[in-house]
Amino acid sequence: MILYHTSNMEIRKPDIAFSRNSLDFGRGFYATENRSQAEKYARRFFKQNEPAVMNVYNLDDEMLAGYSRKMFVAYDEEWLDYVESCRREQPHEHFDIVEGGIANDNVFDTLDLYMAGIITHEQAIGRLKKKKPNQQICFTNQTLLDLHLHFIESISIKQL
Repeated sequence: MILYHTSNMEIRKPDIAFSRNSLDFGRGFYATENRSQAEKYARRFFKQNEPAVMNVYNLDDEMLAGYSRKMFVAYDEEWLDYVESCRREQPHEHFDIVEGGIANDNVFDTLDLYMAGIITHEQAIGRLKKKKPNQQICFTNQTLLDLHLHFIESISIKQL
């Protein structure tokens, strides 16, 4: 499986230690199968006047049977509760790989309002159900990355 990770630099050997704790699915290395989504993520770096580099990897996905995996197929109550606990750095069930929707600009506003206590859990779910999830994969196991994620190339993304 081909995966993409956009950063401000080439990353040949991802290291979870450089990740922040309070991300959507917690500390980990985030990637996507969606090349277009990875290219659009470059805007984040352009806004900060930084370079944008799309790193391309091959994942030995047939070798992942022994790892714990969680997949969220929608922005639903389970997704919201998991993301909230990760962002608040509260205890939550641990998985080696977590897949699901990314809290992009459209979703982030709802998540932010909910976490600030401005809207209720039910209101947040109602808003989120209307959104089609983008896809992100979070790897939280460094050994898995070291053994099964292989760097292919990096591509400099130019600002449009």
